[in-house]
Amino acid sequence: MEGLTAVQGRIAEIQNRILTLASASSTSTSAASAAWSSAAAAAGLTGTAATAATGTAATAGSGLEGQVVAAAQRYLGVPYAWGGTDPSVGLDCSGLVQRVFGDLGIDLPRTSSQQATAGRPVASLAEARPGDLVFFDNSSSRPGIDHVGIYVGDGKMIAAPQAGEVVKVQDVGNPSVIRRVLPQTAAAAPAASTVPGAGLAGVPYSDLFTAAGARHGVDPSLLAAVAKVESGFDSSAVSSAGATGLMQFMPATAAGLGVDPGDPASAVDGAARYLRQLTDRFGSTDLALAAYNAGPGTVARYGGIPPYAETQSYVRKVTSAAEAYS
Repeated sequence: MEGLTAVQGRIAEIQNRILTLASASSTSTSAASAAWSSAAAAAGLTGTAATAATGTAATAGSGLEGQVVAAAQRYLGVPYAWGGTDPSVGLDCSGLVQRVFGDLGIDLPRTSSQQATAGRPVASLAEARPGDLVFFDNSSSRPGIDHVGIYVGDGKMIAAPQAGEVVKVQDVGNPSVIRRVLPQTAAAAPAASTVPGAGLAGVPYSDLFTAAGARHGVDPSLLAAVAKVESGFDSSAVSSAGATGLMQFMPATAAGLGVDPGDPASAVDGAARYLRQLTDRFGSTDLALAAYNAGPGTVARYGGIPPYAETQSYVRKVTSAAEAYS
């Protein structure tokens, strides 16, 4: 492990040198690429993986996009370990993704199937940006998302492939799902329809919705829609049932989440965390919204959206508002 740690440290040093050289002049790109190739070889990356690694610095976008790619590169060469979340021992595909985005302060769920519900959909690989997540269904016997990688541009991704291999750069191929979890400011002139919260201009507290959505992997448009339906964006609202604040938390729920419901920043962050938990538990946005309104115990008891007119209407209203803000 000491040897692996040393190699990773060396890669990080060379990567920083690459970024400096690349910004200095266009002629520096070939030298930086050669340096990265040497580091990739030292980490045991050869052939296609090493060749692909030389291009990642050039294909990475600016801002957070580049930071995601750089963060992912630091784990090149780490052994694959099923269920692995500790790079000193090994990482699996979703463990790698969670670790990389966690390094940047963005919370994502643990498994690839859960991560595939985060952020916003991207229509095709042609529209994908560095930092997007690419998901795959590789099992014919048990259909469903079971693999994920981090897109780095030029048809390549960084992923932890399978037992006996290491985190490496490889071709993307044909992903089943592509999701964008980075906030709007991360993308270089993206299409508005693929940006989380692109329609929030002029919406009260839009900055809070965008920031909390990025932190917890929740669509900012959904957070804005919940606030609109719950309180009409009134941070001092109090319901007849005793729910308070912008996101209308009941006292017990707020206490359990450590939320100050009267503080918009705390309330929005708490709502994002809560919706993330509910989505992970029930597997869909509609059920998460139903649980937000009627309580998770009620949704679990009915095995779906409960037969309450209020809850069914609530889910429709929030979903419609979220689509309008997207």
